[in-house]
Amino acid sequence: MKAFVTGGTGFIGSHLVDRLLRNQNDEISCLVRSDEKWLRDKDIVRVKGNLHDLTALRKGMEGADVVYHIAGVVKAPTQKLFDQANVEATENILRLAMKLRVPKLIVLSSLAASGPSFSRPVTEEDPLMPVTMYGESKKRMEEMIARVADDSISVTVIRPPAVYGPREDQIFSVFQMASWRLFPIIDSGNDTRVSLIHVHDLVDGILLASGEKKPGVETYFISSEELYTWEQIRQATAVVFGKKLYAVKVSPRLVEIIGNIAETGASLIGRYPVINRDKSRELGMQWTCSVDKARSSLGFRQKTDLGKGLAETIHWYKKHHWL
Repeated sequence: MKAFVTGGTGFIGSHLVDRLLRNQNDEISCLVRSDEKWLRDKDIVRVKGNLHDLTALRKGMEGADVVYHIAGVVKAPTQKLFDQANVEATENILRLAMKLRVPKLIVLSSLAASGPSFSRPVTEEDPLMPVTMYGESKKRMEEMIARVADDSISVTVIRPPAVYGPREDQIFSVFQMASWRLFPIIDSGNDTRVSLIHVHDLVDGILLASGEKKPGVETYFISSEELYTWEQIRQATAVVFGKKLYAVKVSPRLVEIIGNIAETGASLIGRYPVINRDKSRELGMQWTCSVDKARSSLGFRQKTDLGKGLAETIHWYKKHHWL
């Protein structure tokens, strides 16, 4: 079995590569730009290049049994930059995969493409209604896949919600505040529910999807089966830290103001912040999705409960001196 992975240097992609190595795939090739990060010293074939380098992509995909397209941009100041990374680059990979007769392509999308949930968790049949530029780029990516893919290839689109686990550096800021005995909560903390998934469970779902060979495009939410409140998350985090965490409750409007200030300030130093105008619009909404389709079609089940997942994550942060 030969696999080609984009995004292997990142959080989710590196965990996927670790699992593929444990599964003793015959050959794992990874697209690498310059910094190997979590791929250092791993027994993989390194393909130097980026998502717009057709020569590198061809080199990595030739003879591949499956391509895992995990790479993408999650923060950018303009829609154009999001679309270049998440739509145009994915089209490069899809068209090359079809040309090279790669039988299976897995593409990582996001719950952000669907948009927030309201009266119930969103399903794969619901219309896509993103509220951010990132979500819009993932929507456009999925629409492109549906338009371009033909029956010569089996494509699975995976939509996870927020993903946590060792090596994660975006949600990490919440745990960093928790180490100071503070836990940010939007509104009351009991009304808004969210879907979360531990990275190991997400990798489980990705590998289950890779075994699906029917031609055409299928889409799955791979997520927690349980829906969490932020108060539940605060309490579970407090147990891991072994100390009381004080809830810092903020309104959605204040979050938007903070996002505006952070983005304006960051523009002066040339670094785009984690909390920005785009991200702040998401934080006050409810983000839940149903995993019924993945359960029935792929046999997916959530294996990591919240307490166990948070403990593993926070202990990893401490061991590697992030906290």
